Amino acid sequence: MSASFHPKEDLVVSASLDQTVRVWDIGGLRKKSVAPMEDILRIPQMNADLFGGGDTSVKYVLEGHDRGVNWASFHPTLPLIVSGADDRQVKLWRMNDTKAWEVDTLRGHVNNVSCVIFHAKQDIIVSNSEDKSIRVWDMSKRSGVQTFKREHDRFWVLASHPELNVLAAGHDSGMIVFKLERERPAYASYGNCLYYIKDRYLRCFEYSTGRDNPLISIKRAGPGVNQGPRSLTYNPAENAILVCSDAEGGIYELYNIPKDSNGRGDVQPDAMKGSASSAVFVARNRFAVLDRNSSQILIKNLQNEVTKKCSLPGSSVDTIFYAGTGMLLCKSEDKMILFDVQQRKSIGEVSAPMVKYVVWSADMSNVALLSKHAIVLCNKQLQQTCTVHETIRVKSGAWDDNGVFVYTTLNHIKYCLPNGDNGIIKTLDVPLYVTRVFGSILFCLDREGKNLQIPLDSTEYLFKLALLKRQFDQVLGMVRSGQLCGQSIIAYLKDKGFPEVALHFVQDEASRFDLAVECGNIEVALQAAQAIDKKETWHRLGVEALRQGNYQIVEFSYQKTKNFERLSFLYLITGNLEKLSKMLKIAEMRGDVMSCFHNSLYLGDVRARVRVLEDAGLLQLAYLTAKTHGLVEEAEKIAPELEGNVPEVPGGKLMLPPQPIVKEENWPLLSVSKGMLDGILAEDSAAYEIDEEEVDAAGAAWGEDLDLPGLADDGEDESQDMADAEEGDEDEDDGWDMEDLELPADIASGETDMAVDVGRDQGPYVAPSPGVPAVQKWVQKCSVAGELAAAGDFDNTMKLLNRQLGISHFEPLKPYFLDAANGSHVSLPTVSGIPSLVLGMERNWDAEAPAGRIQRPSILYSLDVLEEQLKKGYKLVTEGKFAEAQKVFTTIIHTIPLLVVETRKEVDDAKELLRISRDYLIALRVELKRKEVKDDPKLVAELAAYFTHCNLQPIHSSLSLRSAMSIFYKLKNYNTAATFCRRLLELNPPSKIAQQARQVLLACEKTPSDAVAVDYDARNPFDICTLTYKPIYRGNKYAECPFTGARFAPECKGQVCPLGGLTRIGDEGTGLVCSASQVR
Repeated sequence: MSASFHPKEDLVVSASLDQTVRVWDIGGLRKKSVAPMEDILRIPQMNADLFGGGDTSVKYVLEGHDRGVNWASFHPTLPLIVSGADDRQVKLWRMNDTKAWEVDTLRGHVNNVSCVIFHAKQDIIVSNSEDKSIRVWDMSKRSGVQTFKREHDRFWVLASHPELNVLAAGHDSGMIVFKLERERPAYASYGNCLYYIKDRYLRCFEYSTGRDNPLISIKRAGPGVNQGPRSLTYNPAENAILVCSDAEGGIYELYNIPKDSNGRGDVQPDAMKGSASSAVFVARNRFAVLDRNSSQILIKNLQNEVTKKCSLPGSSVDTIFYAGTGMLLCKSEDKMILFDVQQRKSIGEVSAPMVKYVVWSADMSNVALLSKHAIVLCNKQLQQTCTVHETIRVKSGAWDDNGVFVYTTLNHIKYCLPNGDNGIIKTLDVPLYVTRVFGSILFCLDREGKNLQIPLDSTEYLFKLALLKRQFDQVLGMVRSGQLCGQSIIAYLKDKGFPEVALHFVQDEASRFDLAVECGNIEVALQAAQAIDKKETWHRLGVEALRQGNYQIVEFSYQKTKNFERLSFLYLITGNLEKLSKMLKIAEMRGDVMSCFHNSLYLGDVRARVRVLEDAGLLQLAYLTAKTHGLVEEAEKIAPELEGNVPEVPGGKLMLPPQPIVKEENWPLLSVSKGMLDGILAEDSAAYEIDEEEVDAAGAAWGEDLDLPGLADDGEDESQDMADAEEGDEDEDDGWDMEDLELPADIASGETDMAVDVGRDQGPYVAPSPGVPAVQKWVQKCSVAGELAAAGDFDNTMKLLNRQLGISHFEPLKPYFLDAANGSHVSLPTVSGIPSLVLGMERNWDAEAPAGRIQRPSILYSLDVLEEQLKKGYKLVTEGKFAEAQKVFTTIIHTIPLLVVETRKEVDDAKELLRISRDYLIALRVELKRKEVKDDPKLVAELAAYFTHCNLQPIHSSLSLRSAMSIFYKLKNYNTAATFCRRLLELNPPSKIAQQARQVLLACEKTPSDAVAVDYDARNPFDICTLTYKPIYRGNKYAECPFTGARFAPECKGQVCPLGGLTRIGDEGTGLVCSASQVR
């Protein structure tokens, strides 16, 4: 019916309907499987039966069941066997090297026993039966301790997880997965210590030192499963603990921890016990016990004597929690009640159904109520501040020093702000239980009772908390540090009404434009619109600029969209008649009759209107317009063409355009409030203003007659207005009203005792003490090698580079060190005969910065310079100048250790630049080596093949494949040449090259063979050793350069890396650090 292997020995146990359990020795099969081939040939052929022949034998036959046996299995570690049969019995068997015998029989099932197994980690047996039940048996007492039943389904099979406390059972309708015992350790945190129970010992873990010592031995509360401690409460005043468990329907145990505990945990003090659903300390020498039988809260002293009784605040109260001295939190079915033990009355309550755990902040000002799928945050009066709902189970939580609640679910570490905003900090592989949060370190326990320390990135929630508390100085610091990025942060800032802050994080121009329009930052919106350059974007910019009264940008937007009608109307209401005249000429050039008429109407040019109407064939309207406005000659010219149909002219007035009220550069119609980050954003958008030359250049596309917004025209008026204003200031009476004071004559003349005394007390001149040199300040604050080199501290620079990148040969870096130090200083000439002043230059200097600001030296090398070098290297490779290209890429390799960047993105760019330079240096060394060994066609072919596997740009990969294709074709290695043809065609080369590759491929496929054997396997990925020029296939051993990451053959370990000549192959390094953000 069943058979299973022994976990360690060569044994198989089988159960059969012949009422026996047999143990088989399969050692012969193991010997057979490892025997030499000649020995196997001597063994006679086995028959078709699995256990036929002489390879297996029955070691034991266990008889004792009265019916057929359904299941038998081994114990994971002990020499025990358990079996279940149709006689409704579970039998336990023991065996040794010579015999096996029955130990005991477990009775309780009322139908056939289907399956029985040992638990992987506990001394229990689990069996199921056709009586629709699962039973748990205590191995030591040989008795049943727990039974689970289903209504309609019979159980058939069981399985136990080898590592986790999880079992699975199959029944008629499906399968269930369940646990027999809670896995959450009982713990309590106080001050610098964590008290928790593990392996029946009370242990103390010190957060600061990491020491973990056992204090006392804890007895197991009762037999069977799920009898372990449920909760633990610590009393620091009396050094005592209360341990609650579910044994015997719920009990508590009071332990006094000896002060002279030796840290070995061999002390086992007597515990004072009592029955209770829960128990917690409420005072220095008192604890509260919930007695469900009498529906009372009993207050007891440390001698376990009742001193006070209180009625429950609600009939359904089933658990109590600590809430401060003399206070309790009582859990009811759908609410939590704050109960005052002294006054015996309820102080407050909050709706929070099925709360499982309560977590107080360190100052007892806030509390978190944790239920299965929700967290309720309240203040100490139990007034709810927010609620967080989760779709998966909440496991634990703790408050950090900033008032943020950090909690764990089954698979995440998350945070919750006081306003209810929450997010994910880290993903977990296994559930953890938070015990304390110290700064950026989270202390927690796992299900095995191990103390873990997990680093937390708290930047996101501290940023949100600073926004919530409106601590904009902290927000400003975080924005400057550039540690935050991502769509979630941007969406959060938009939802919370901080689009100007979100604007700083966005790189996508479309998103920047939307945010800039939303927060009214017209300068940033202009820059984004120029980058996007779409008609709808310019239209939106014009609408927003018009709302703010910035008509210059409105004009520019209308010009970009070629919205002539709006542009003409804008010139009308701003009184710019000169540009209106140009718009009229443009309309005439475009042949737009209505635009010509409108512009002439705006200008008040009646002759132009008459001419437009006449050209349009509207002679009667032209005649009426000329006659009404007194243009007699024009009217007389038109009249003959009307052929007698001359209309009567009614009375009319001359139509002239209105004069604008305000003629200024921009209208002060709307004051847009500036955000806290305007200083930063203004620096970033210094180039956002409209450039006159750019605007003039843009206007050329409109036509030769239109001078697009030359702001210089308005500049004269502005300068004139400023001059007028200065003249007007002399006549104004407004201001600060600083009048002359009428002082006494002796005071005004300065003849006072004070003046005399001051003069007498003055001593000799004392020169001020010299300040701290800039270089010294740099050295104290610098944490990046490039900054130390710029400060001139070469010794520490070399030590740091040796530790981080494994650099031990610094001779190639000497000129770069000197250039970095010289580039951070400036020499100022003085008077003749006095040496020049040498001053340090700071890259983040600010005249208004506070005195304690961190100073950083100016850096000579930048990513932009290296990117230009990279482009130069690409060009040289394309031109085939490999030696010159090798020098360029080596220069990049030498410069990167002294590079200093600001953001994490730039750090990634620097690492990518290092990788590209390494790959190209490997490729160039291979190609130059190929040119050296022309006389060895086999080696030439191998190197050409290796060259094609270097990580290069597509154009360079195409060139390498063409070269390899030609070399292998000439070598008559047609099969390999065909692979290069296919790879070349996959790159989509130009048609001429593709045609050549297809022709070569066709020729190679006719003779798919290789004439010369080469050391090259295209299907097996490999790296190239640039010392031995041999491939290192995947899975083979290798040595690595600690700086570039290039791989070499193991025998090359200890040699100088040829890629830059800075390190020894096989040395160790922590990695490239080129930004202060990496060491925070």
